[in-house]
Amino acid sequence: MRERMIRWSFFFIGLAILGLGIAMTIKGKAFGIGPWDVFHYGLYKQFGLTIGTWSIITGFVILGFTSLYSKSLPQKGAFLNMLFLGLFIDLFLFLLPDPSTIVIQGVIYISGLVILGYGIGVYVTSGLGAGPRDGIMLLIVEKTGWRIDWVRNGIEIAVLLIGWALGGPVGIGSIVIAFMLGKVISVALPQCKWLLAAILSYDNSKDATAKDLS
Repeated sequence: MRERMIRWSFFFIGLAILGLGIAMTIKGKAFGIGPWDVFHYGLYKQFGLTIGTWSIITGFVILGFTSLYSKSLPQKGAFLNMLFLGLFIDLFLFLLPDPSTIVIQGVIYISGLVILGYGIGVYVTSGLGAGPRDGIMLLIVEKTGWRIDWVRNGIEIAVLLIGWALGGPVGIGSIVIAFMLGKVISVALPQCKWLLAAILSYDNSKDATAKDLS
């Protein structure tokens, strides 16, 4: 039961970190925003609603496609990811102030990229269901055996081009995220797995000590 609580904590904390990272890269939009956010922004520009709302809608479509392809029902965490990530994006976009200078935008943008990658690492490590976008990435990796950063980069570039066609803002930062996010995730994921294992091991040792004392 306690392990389940720890995993759910990782899940929601990871989503919050991910939402913060996405919002930070959008705030540094002078450099262009991330590929998925270019896509969501393009949909927002064409049809209204909010960026977070389009994140939820897009996630629902991808989740359905992935489920059909894998012939399996998505985990409950995948649905929660789809919903809460969009909410976190809109929340942090509302809370974060707009950067006053181009230098501050650059710092926020690069920081957001790293935070975004580690947010993915934290929530995926929970094992409670990858989000729609990361789920399709992991599915392709599983089916092909290709490196995770190659798969992520390919997906990011394809989405970037579609978002650009919809009128989303593209800049050098969009290219940076397309090529660098996969590398950040490939570094963050093993670290986050180690952290979760260490926390679970510590928690189990506390339980064992408590039982011995009783």
